[in-house]
Amino acid sequence: MSTFWSAWVMVLATLNLGIALFLFVWGQRIDVPTQPDGTTGHVWAHGVLREGVRRLPTLWVVFSAGLFVWGLLFLVLFPGFGGFPGLLGWTSTGKLERETAANAVRLDATLARIRGVPVETLARDAGVTSIGAVLYEENCAACHGRNGRGNQLLGSPNLVDGNSLYGNDAGALLTSILDGRRGAMPGLGGVLGHEGANEAAAYVLSLNGYQAPADWIAAGKVRFDALCVACHGVDGQGNQALGAPDLTDDVWLYGRDFNRMTQTIRDGRNAYMPAWRERLGEDRARAIAAWVYAAGQRETGAAN
Repeated sequence: MSTFWSAWVMVLATLNLGIALFLFVWGQRIDVPTQPDGTTGHVWAHGVLREGVRRLPTLWVVFSAGLFVWGLLFLVLFPGFGGFPGLLGWTSTGKLERETAANAVRLDATLARIRGVPVETLARDAGVTSIGAVLYEENCAACHGRNGRGNQLLGSPNLVDGNSLYGNDAGALLTSILDGRRGAMPGLGGVLGHEGANEAAAYVLSLNGYQAPADWIAAGKVRFDALCVACHGVDGQGNQALGAPDLTDDVWLYGRDFNRMTQTIRDGRNAYMPAWRERLGEDRARAIAAWVYAAGQRETGAAN
């Protein structure tokens, strides 16, 4: 705070306190003229109501005086009177830093028991998964939803359905959190054209039992064999090493309706999962992975 503004605050604080104190003391000593009946002579409601004069209750006077003393003591001990730091040297920034440091010590002690422990083991620890749930909501829920069921509009996968592009084991899950993932489906519209994209979409949907014209499915299989098997495999079951999805499991990142399927084939998709190693560190990432893994086990168990 500059010297000018410090002086300005001091003047205003002193002026306001001074006026309030003067009125408080003067109000106790002033002698208000009264009528023989003890009223001021002011009447309302045709004389039904008359203004009386009474001394303030002693308790109110003592309490108000105590507030003045506390106000002055506060300005002496704590910052608030211009640039004066207060005799205690207290600051809100310092308090925040101390509390943050203390919380970091407590958190580090908590995370110490997570360090190096397999995610599958941590998933059975309710204390760890409760920490992971909080960290998940703070860092992951914006894309994957609070319950971990993903968002097809964003192409964010469902994390609790027991289905993963890169493998269902906890190690693959932890790698995804720490190092991120980047996937790309090339757009094939230039090669297939409008009709070819429709046929390929019909064939892919038929792998999950959806109905489509038989001639579209037959032509789509030919196109699939020529352009898609390199990533998705001859049987369409994908490749976890590449992050190429299984097209036969009826699980869809962007939705399974025909129009969205043709859009994916025609225009392609680009998916990006950011790496959280630098922001979270391995201990916190393990806690999140434990919560996701445990939630997935509960979800698939309930489904079975």
